[in-house]
Amino acid sequence: MRYCKGSGRLEAYPTRSERGKLQKMKPCVNRFPPALVLAALPASLFAQWPSYKLAGAPRMPDGKVNPDAPAPRTADGKPDLSGIWQFQNTPGPPGTPTPPPQPRPSSGTGLGPQADFARTSQFFNIGVTLKDGLPFTPWAADLRKQRASQNNKDNPDAHCLPLGLMQLHTHPQPRKIIQTPGLMVILYEAQAGTRQIFLDGRPLPPKDVEPWWYAYSAGRWEGDTLVVETTGFRDDVWLDVEGSPLTNTGKMIERMRRVNYGTLETEITVDDPKAYTKPWTVKVIHKLMPDTDLIEFICNENDRSGPHLVGK
Repeated sequence: MRYCKGSGRLEAYPTRSERGKLQKMKPCVNRFPPALVLAALPASLFAQWPSYKLAGAPRMPDGKVNPDAPAPRTADGKPDLSGIWQFQNTPGPPGTPTPPPQPRPSSGTGLGPQADFARTSQFFNIGVTLKDGLPFTPWAADLRKQRASQNNKDNPDAHCLPLGLMQLHTHPQPRKIIQTPGLMVILYEAQAGTRQIFLDGRPLPPKDVEPWWYAYSAGRWEGDTLVVETTGFRDDVWLDVEGSPLTNTGKMIERMRRVNYGTLETEITVDDPKAYTKPWTVKVIHKLMPDTDLIEFICNENDRSGPHLVGK
């Protein structure tokens, strides 16, 4: 997610095929439709790893990776969650109608020009799949409203700062999981983030530990599901673009399961008594991106957006 130069409005990230083109063009162009801007770019601006076939991957007769093949396992018999994974938006509750087209909202909604997408996207609103929405405390509801009223200009992603783990789960830019018996490392293309999940049996740090952007994570296997508990967050975490908060009293539990070769499902429970009246759970889905790799993303190189971000 980036903000357009001079507009203070939030724009959605481009698709995977478009990302390489924009690495040197991070300030958006507001006067022309994005499709026209992309079409005018030379092919030489595609900057990503060339296709390289993933060794050992199950393939169909046409040579493509078979996403429905069984999930792979490590030498010790555990499900192997390794791979390059891209977020796939989860539909809303059963029976939720697709919202009709809406006019572009006025300044102060925080939705920007991607209004229809934002109303149905977990990236913009992590509670979109919950029937009754997120169970905010009055304090958290006011804070989220305040953030949105300022066009979400203080979202860490807009300032090249580390994102919250939930926003990284739903970020359009992919992530790479590297799994060993005692440690899982997740490399996020967004802001070049790095997260460690310890699988060696260590306990989480005490409550008075120094808070971190990505907090502290320890995991264990329950059958074929990796259960990760995370505490020690900073007090200013954004869970989504719209600013749903998480505080340093919060705890996150992720239940990660590789359903088949091409699908990773994660159920995420957030328990934060300062921000929410009760714990809540959402499901996030990632799809495998085979035969490719992450690309370099240096957020604050030639970043001229900051001085132009506006609120009301």
